[in-house]
Amino acid sequence: MTWETKDSGQRQEFPTGMRRDVQIDKPRYDLVDWPMIKRWAELMQRGALKYGEHNWKKAGTSEELERFKASALRHMVQWFNEEIDEDHASACYFNIAGAEMVKEKMNEYHAQHQVDNSDIPF
Repeated sequence: MTWETKDSGQRQEFPTGMRRDVQIDKPRYDLVDWPMIKRWAELMQRGALKYGEHNWKKAGTSEELERFKASALRHMVQWFNEEIDEDHASACYFNIAGAEMVKEKMNEYHAQHQVDNSDIPF
């Protein structure tokens, strides 16, 4: 594989003379709320102990997609209602990430096999 260094064509110049490509239209991980990411990681650790590491990554069917979506919605309502029996906010992160992963798997399957939703075997 050959790597490419992307270039917007625009530059930001610093007082020292250093020049860099601008950050416009690039992910801004420096703006992410890391304590919330830590809570999500802690949820993932508890899940790994309960179900096994990477168990959730086995999902790839429409049934599993619907389960992730239903769980995300349930946890969102519980979070909205300020229930504190579980970390519902991180559970939302988890279930949305799971749903998005399954959607990506399904899209890749569609692209590789050139089928539409009615032809998918799951």
